[in-house]
Amino acid sequence: MSVAGVIGLFRANPQNPMGDDGRMALADHLRELRARLMRVVLVLFLGLIVALFFYDQLFEVIYRPYQIAREQLKGQVDTKGTISGAGGPLLLQLKMCGVATVICTSPYWLIQIWGFIVPGLHPHERRWTRLFAAVAGPLFIAGVAVGYYILPKGLEVLIGFAPAKLQSLVDFGDYFSFFSRMLLVFGVAFEIPLFVLLLNLAGIVSGKTLGAHRPWIVVGTFVFAAVATPSTDPFSMLMLAVPMTFLFLVSEVIARLVDRRRRKVSYDGLDDDLPSPIEDGTDRVHRSGLSEDED
Repeated sequence: MSVAGVIGLFRANPQNPMGDDGRMALADHLRELRARLMRVVLVLFLGLIVALFFYDQLFEVIYRPYQIAREQLKGQVDTKGTISGAGGPLLLQLKMCGVATVICTSPYWLIQIWGFIVPGLHPHERRWTRLFAAVAGPLFIAGVAVGYYILPKGLEVLIGFAPAKLQSLVDFGDYFSFFSRMLLVFGVAFEIPLFVLLLNLAGIVSGKTLGAHRPWIVVGTFVFAAVATPSTDPFSMLMLAVPMTFLFLVSEVIARLVDRRRRKVSYDGLDDDLPSPIEDGTDRVHRSGLSEDED
């Protein structure tokens, strides 16, 4: 791809061929999807290169939760981090930089996802694009931050099962897989209420429906938190379930407000001096019958 082609991918206002009826052909949808995927891949590639220059700082950030857990278990369990295999250090470095790139570029690729969904919404619903861009990235990063905060406690519980007479050797590749899974689960979980709100904006789920199923959704949230958190301690589950429940309740309130505003707009659009379609149709039938009788 030429330099001009790369620059063309990041145009501020990419062409979005819409027909007179506001619809887009399937081929245009696929071309738009390809362009957005190429943008995301290119940004991730550039982010990975930048992250490689900060590998030492990333390692300290990733190692710190294990170090805190190790200090808490001092005198109880003898634990030590290891790396196995000749290519283990290189693979670990690539994994660390890759996950850091996905997290740091999350505002961009989340906007690309939303930008692909926008053409399917009504014009009056597209104004929520800015809200999504402003909230999606910070929510994901907030979830990652909460996961990072409780990670030492989860590691302390898991490593604490080791017998005192044995040394616990923690393979750093496995540790990093646990680390990244924990953080990504928290980041994605914090996005779920936002996507629920997007379904409401698209007219798929109403605020009334969310309220009717609220008890089951709360129970499902706690079950999801118990299954999704890699650690077995209840503290990690609560730190995921409680914020998710709060965010869901906020999204339900916003969904109800959106539904109320939507109904108000639909009612305000009617003219009191004009007959309704049913009345208008009845009147036409009545007039048609009178004209036939007169003939």
